[in-house]
Amino acid sequence: MKILPSEITPRRFHLQRRTLLAAALPVALPVALPVALPGAALAQALPASRSGLPGALLMEPPTRKQDATSYNNFYEFGTEKDEPVRQAQRLRTRPWTVSVEGEVLKPRVFGIEDLLKLAPMEERIYRLRCVEGWSMVIPWIGYSLSALLRQVEPTGKAKFVEFVTLADREQMPGLRSGVLDWPYVEALRLDEALHPLTLLSFGMYGELLPKQNGAPLRLVVPWKYGFKSGKSLVRIRLTDKMPTPSWVAANPREYGFFSNVNPQVDHPRWSQASERRIGEDAGNFGGLFAKRRPTLMFNGYAEQVASMYAGMDLRRFF
Repeated sequence: MKILPSEITPRRFHLQRRTLLAAALPVALPVALPVALPGAALAQALPASRSGLPGALLMEPPTRKQDATSYNNFYEFGTEKDEPVRQAQRLRTRPWTVSVEGEVLKPRVFGIEDLLKLAPMEERIYRLRCVEGWSMVIPWIGYSLSALLRQVEPTGKAKFVEFVTLADREQMPGLRSGVLDWPYVEALRLDEALHPLTLLSFGMYGELLPKQNGAPLRLVVPWKYGFKSGKSLVRIRLTDKMPTPSWVAANPREYGFFSNVNPQVDHPRWSQASERRIGEDAGNFGGLFAKRRPTLMFNGYAEQVASMYAGMDLRRFF
């Protein structure tokens, strides 16, 4: 059985297990605290209006910014949750370009400054559900991916959209690991990519995206597990054939193309029926005593997205 590095108990937690269990009190496991990063760029404001899109403004308290920016999955900068906030500060986000190509009438390379001005920025408060069983609520800033795809005019042959992320060994020490074949690749069906809730995000919490959260632009697909939302995008390709996402290539038994949040379909090694909300217990990043909540079908976005999967066997097409 393949065990991912992110699923192995960090050594510092292991060494403190006896103290924790002996106390028999609902205390948190040691966690990664926000760190001061010498030379890190100051956060820049990214103004946005509140979205009026149905389902785009979740009426739940957002996760604390310090939690959402210090507890991250970004394997290009390390497989431990506290590594990206430290390692990603070396990432150079200017200049930056994104190529949009494939089954389109007007292929184009966009500069990041052009993308920032392409459509009005909106703030959308989405749930983020990780396949590992934890969740957050984040106020993202961006606009629907469809605004970008309309610029290149998909052809009638386009059925899928592939997303390719940056893979630069000089800037990304995690690429030295054999966890995945790099670059990281994700994909959506075209109707999923064009859905209004599918967000091309440039910011969060009123500011430009921090590097550890996927700067300078990332995908956010709120009804799917978090690994479907590729970070630090450099290429978007429309195709007539289903691409193979990185996790599907690495372990097709455990990771499917669709990866919709579904509490009725367990991961082979753990249940998906419940989740722990990061920061919900003061400072408790999902320790032994963290409370859990039921996982919602499509992460709570069923009213908006379920019709795209009508008639599909969601246990088979997971």
